[in-house]
Amino acid sequence: MNPVRIFISSVQKEFADERAALRDYLRGDALMRRFFEVFLFEDVPAADRRTDDLYLDEVRRCDIYVGLFGDDYGSENAGGVSPTEREFDLATAERKYRLIYVRGMDDAARHPKMRALVGRAQAGLIRKRFNTPSELVAGLYAALVEYLEERQLIRSGPFDAAPCTKATLEHLDPERMAWFLRTARATRRFPLAPDASPADLLEHLNLLGDGRVTNAAVLLFGKQPQRFLISSEIKCAHFHGTEVAKPIPSYQVYKGTVFDLVDAAVDFVLSKIALSVGTREAGPQAPVRYEIPKEVVAEAIVNAVAHRDYTSNGSVQVMLFADRLEVWNPGTLPPSLTLEKLRQAHGSVPGNPLLAEPMYLTGYIERMGTGTRDMIRRCTEAGLPEPEFAVSDGFQTIIRRIRGRGAGEPREKPREETREETREETREKTRDKILALIAANPSISTNELAEQIGITPKGIEWQIQQLKRAGQLKRVGPKKGGRWEITEGGDE
Repeated sequence: MNPVRIFISSVQKEFADERAALRDYLRGDALMRRFFEVFLFEDVPAADRRTDDLYLDEVRRCDIYVGLFGDDYGSENAGGVSPTEREFDLATAERKYRLIYVRGMDDAARHPKMRALVGRAQAGLIRKRFNTPSELVAGLYAALVEYLEERQLIRSGPFDAAPCTKATLEHLDPERMAWFLRTARATRRFPLAPDASPADLLEHLNLLGDGRVTNAAVLLFGKQPQRFLISSEIKCAHFHGTEVAKPIPSYQVYKGTVFDLVDAAVDFVLSKIALSVGTREAGPQAPVRYEIPKEVVAEAIVNAVAHRDYTSNGSVQVMLFADRLEVWNPGTLPPSLTLEKLRQAHGSVPGNPLLAEPMYLTGYIERMGTGTRDMIRRCTEAGLPEPEFAVSDGFQTIIRRIRGRGAGEPREKPREETREETREETREKTRDKILALIAANPSISTNELAEQIGITPKGIEWQIQQLKRAGQLKRVGPKKGGRWEITEGGDE
C-alpha cells in the first residue's frame, strides 16, 4: 500500500522542537513508519519554486493535515493572511482529515488572528491541548492509531492503546488519578484542573478507546492491574554471590501500578546496597550517597517498566549480585536505535507512548531520549564503570559494583566469629540506612522506615533505641507531629 501522507502545518520557528519530535517519532516507530510518511518543509532541498506554492501543493497531496497552533500567527501576505491559516483553509476546502493541536491553555496570550483561527478550528475537528513535545507525540500517536483502525488498516491497536478486556472505569483508582493530577501539575505544569474528573483525565491522556479503558490506563491507575495483566508484575532478587543460585537470600514479587512497581523495585535495591551519610556542614540535611547513584537505579528500572513488551508472558526482573545490578525486561530496541546509539544523542522512540507520557508528566522519566546517557554520566561521576546494555531474549541493563566498597572483602575467620561479625555489620548497615532516610525526611514514621528498609517496625524501634543510646538520634516534639534530629554522636 502507498504510505499515508501527513502534512504538518505550524509557524516553523515557534514549533521547531515539536516538528522535529513528531518527525523523529513517526520515522522511528515501527508501526508509524509502516503506514505514514511525514512532510516537513525543513527536509526539502532548495529548489526554484515559490515557498507558498510548495506548501499548498503538499497540502493538496497529503491525506492527513496536522495543525500546530501556538501564540504566533506568522508572516502575513498582502491580504493579511499567514501561511498557517491558508494551509488550514485549503485542507478544509479539500476535505482533508484534520488534526489540530493547540499549545497552552492561555488563549489571551495569542496573537488576535491566531485566537480567531483556534476558534474556527473548534468545530468538527479532533482538537487537543498540549504543553510539551512528548505530550504532542502521545496525542498524535493515539489519533493516528484511531485513524488506522477506522480505515481497517489494522485490526487492533498497539498494546498500550488497545482496550483492556473486562476492565471498566470502576476498576481504576480515583485516588491514584487525583495524585497524578496534583503531581503532574506541580512537576510539568499539566494543564487540567486539580478537580478534573477521571473521565476528563483519561480522555486528555488518550487512555479511552471507544469509551473503554485501555491497557495503559489499567497499568497506570488500576486498583489491581495484575488481575487483568498478569505479567506486569516485577520480580526482585538479591544474591550474595555473582551467579543465580539457591537459596535466594531475598526475593520479592511486587504488584500494583507502574508507579508502585518502580518505587518498590528502587527501594528494594537501595535497601541492599552500601550508602554513606555525610555531615551537615553545607546545610540542614546531611547528604546521602549510595554506592550506585539512586538516579541510575531508578532510570534502569523505569526504562524496563515503561518500554517492555507487555504482550510477553515474562516479567521485569531486577537482580542484585555482589558485583553488579542487572535489570531485564521482555522487550527489544526499536529498529531506529542500536546499542551504540544509546550512548549518543538520540531521538526518543518509546515502546509504549501512552504509558511513557504519564510517567514523564509525574517526573519518573526526566527527559525522554536522554536517560541512557544520563546513566553513563552519573556512573562515571560516581567512579563506577559505564553501564552495559545488551539484547538477547530481552533487553538487559548491567551496572557494575565495585567490590570492597562498603562492607569490604571477607576474611577467613572461625565460624562463630564470622557469624557474629556479619550480624553486627548488618545492624550497622541498617542503622546507617535509618539515618540516611531520616536525613532525607525528618518526619518519616517508623512504619515508613520499616517498609523502605525491609524489616519489621519492632526491629526499627530497637535500632532507634540503639541510635538514641549512642547519642546519634533524638526526637523533637510530640510522638505524632514531631520530627527526628540527627546529632553529632556521643554518650547521653
